[in-house]
Amino acid sequence: MNERRFMFIGEASKTTGLTIKAIRLYEEKGLIRAPQRQGRYRVYTDADIEILSLIYEAKKLRISLAKLKDVIVYRNGKTDWDRINRFMKEVKRELEAELVSISNNIRKVEKCIQSIDSCPNTVDSPLRGRQ
Repeated sequence: MNERRFMFIGEASKTTGLTIKAIRLYEEKGLIRAPQRQGRYRVYTDADIEILSLIYEAKKLRISLAKLKDVIVYRNGKTDWDRINRFMKEVKRELEAELVSISNNIRKVEKCIQSIDSCPNTVDSPLRGRQ
């Protein structure tokens, strides 16, 4: 039997690593569904925690809230994980392209360093005279 677990916002904060303020902001911005209430307290389900954890990880990757808002959608009350999966694959492709670009730039810097190292070691050299 798949039992649903519920937690209040403080426990949700500890579980996800997000601050209570951030969780409320994500709710206000529509990134997560309005949680159920138990009296006047917000109650979060495992499904809510999954989305909050996704947001936490995405923020570490410098993914904007605006992009996340376009990606995190609900269909028939359930998270559209296929849509999120496609988005994360695109993020991965972008990071891989960035890695290639950074690797190319590192090679250019290495060439520049080699070129400087091969310059005569004289005070008159515009590059070496500044040591």
